[in-house]
Amino acid sequence: MLRRNNAARLQETVTSVQTMTRFALAVLALASGVYTYLGVRGLLDGTATFVFFAAIIYSAAVSVAIYAFWTFMLRFVPLVTSASQRVGLFLTMAAGCLMIMAMSSWLNAAALAGSAALEQHLAVNLEGYVGDLDEAHGNALAAQSLLPDVQRAADRFGRLADDERNSGALTGTTGSGSVVQLLTQMSAQMTELSATITTSRDAVQTLFDEGTAHLAKMRELVSGSGEIAPRSDEFAAEVVQLNAVISALQETSVAPSVKRAAADLSLGFIAPIADGGSTDLVNRQDTVMGTVRDSVTAQSAALSAAADEILSQPKVEPRRYIPLSSAEAVLRYWSDFIPSWAGAISIDLLPVVLVLVLMIVHDAMRRETGTIDEAETITAAEMLRSLDLYRQLTNTPLVQPSGVAPGEVAPGGAAPGPVVPAVPIADAPVIEVPPERPAASDATVTALDVNRKRGDGPART
Repeated sequence: MLRRNNAARLQETVTSVQTMTRFALAVLALASGVYTYLGVRGLLDGTATFVFFAAIIYSAAVSVAIYAFWTFMLRFVPLVTSASQRVGLFLTMAAGCLMIMAMSSWLNAAALAGSAALEQHLAVNLEGYVGDLDEAHGNALAAQSLLPDVQRAADRFGRLADDERNSGALTGTTGSGSVVQLLTQMSAQMTELSATITTSRDAVQTLFDEGTAHLAKMRELVSGSGEIAPRSDEFAAEVVQLNAVISALQETSVAPSVKRAAADLSLGFIAPIADGGSTDLVNRQDTVMGTVRDSVTAQSAALSAAADEILSQPKVEPRRYIPLSSAEAVLRYWSDFIPSWAGAISIDLLPVVLVLVLMIVHDAMRRETGTIDEAETITAAEMLRSLDLYRQLTNTPLVQPSGVAPGEVAPGGAAPGPVVPAVPIADAPVIEVPPERPAASDATVTALDVNRKRGDGPART
């Protein structure tokens, strides 16, 4: 009896929560439709009217599909008891969940985290452009490392020319002869190259400051407030200008110019004719100019090697900025928005929990009612029909009048029928015959003349 009462309570509870279940399912379907509308609106192109109606129709279809699918699952899964049939329904439910995720969940995630995902996209690209600007600036400044070597070479040639002019330190004869002329020429070339490198430093710094200003503007757009679409457009405009600055920085490098100047030092070396007054002085001048040639060749080789090392560094390739929609950004940076994805999927798949709960409750009710005997569930009408059938088969009244043996005919009764084995007294149902009520007095009953026609008036006595 306790198990039967528990099953009855479970059935009453299931019946009482049906309205709440349908209401919750409708709310979930509506919420999914709203977020689907917000997500799909950003993917459609066209006029505002077209986008509005297309998004509304799609979201309404999604809501109806979700409500219908989970209604079917809530109705059929708890009633199925066969293992193979349940496996089939579970596979069907899994396929439906995948379809719901494909048509709704990712759009829900786009609505929940679309703006944040687009800001993440801008931030990632911003970090890339910061690295590109630093690399281009470093390559442009690498040529500045040649400046000390060039300045030292220019100073050395200049000092040698002064020493030869004033004291004849190289040839032993003072004066401005061929050696002094050659040393002064080399010093002038080195000084000119040093000025070129120094001038490029100012141009590099100017371009770097301009690129830094663009990056600062881009940072403001990433961390700013307001709608993300206008900020994304301004970010793209800043990217174009920044790429131009990076390209200019790469063109500003003086490493190629240093390499060409170093090659000219050795290949374009022109030694003046010795103009000494004696043969001995001419020979000494030729010897010194040969030494200067060797020094210039060594200096040229060193500068060329240093320039080649700078030029061998990889150039900064222009980075292309690709705008994304909110849905594309959510899919690309999904790992950064796992909570949003969890919420978007839960809105669509939460009815799975309701299906499993109803299935467990129905299984419990079947177990509770499985051991109840049929006799405990028979109705009064079924009991009366059974007693009437028993009376007809035995042709014996359920209660024998006093003084009449079984099988005898009571006064005024019909002949007995076939003898049927008597039911044991222990098994025979006990029927209590209610006492007969006294017949109603004739004074309270008005007889009706069934043969009287309508319109004859009151009956006459």
